[in-house]
Amino acid sequence: MAHFAKISETNEVLSVLTLNNSDMLNSDGVEDETVGQAYLEQHNNWPANLWIQTSYNTIGNVHINGGTAFRGNYAGIGYTWDEDNNIFYPQKPFASWILNTTTATWHSPIGDAPDDLTDEEKTASTSYTWNEVGQTWDKTPVA
Repeated sequence: MAHFAKISETNEVLSVLTLNNSDMLNSDGVEDETVGQAYLEQHNNWPANLWIQTSYNTIGNVHINGGTAFRGNYAGIGYTWDEDNNIFYPQKPFASWILNTTTATWHSPIGDAPDDLTDEEKTASTSYTWNEVGQTWDKTPVA
């Protein structure tokens, strides 16, 4: 099965559809994204150029089965299609966060959360959460 994201004129993912691989074969019998786009336009009344193929097996620009990553992330509703970087990425979680176009993921302006929780804290389900006002990672115990 092939997956295609239906995007808006502003590059927002509106939905994701599956397509039989046989519906995207060119005259040489090779899978071709443009053939799939034409098929989807014909059967869904949405312009071919606004159907973008996505990979169910790609997250953070890594293929989960060890294959070749494709377009950053599997597209989800509300994701953005970035044509310049050839990636899908999720909504920005905080105003200060920065998009890493290599991994198609958002990162805090000071880096990843610390990984220094004690075993006791982990057992108690303590975690780090982003504090947008203070621009810090704060330990948050479960109440």
